[in-house]
Amino acid sequence: MHYQSLDPVECEFVVVAALEELPNGERIFIEIDDLYMVVFNIAGEIYAIADLCSHDDGPLGDGELNGCEIACPRHGARFDVRTGEALTLPAVESIPAYPVRIQNEQIEVGLPKA
Repeated sequence: MHYQSLDPVECEFVVVAALEELPNGERIFIEIDDLYMVVFNIAGEIYAIADLCSHDDGPLGDGELNGCEIACPRHGARFDVRTGEALTLPAVESIPAYPVRIQNEQIEVGLPKA
């Protein structure tokens, strides 16, 4: 399955956490409807990706984070948390990266409009 980053204009934004709940260097796991995602605070920038490795559909969020790259804990495929781009084998397909905005000290993630 091929994924591409969502256009914020085509999204409905949902509050997922207060900004103070996600300190620098931390991550939180979110489930909205049937979407599982991980939201990261990396050097004060907030990013959200699907908690899904495109190689085998396994969970990705517990993987080791190095800069803006996360490694799948199962087979080591690496993804860019800013874009969802697959960077190394065995993954060849990107994963969803969700737009994020901060409104009134709340983290909001953009989801596709129904």
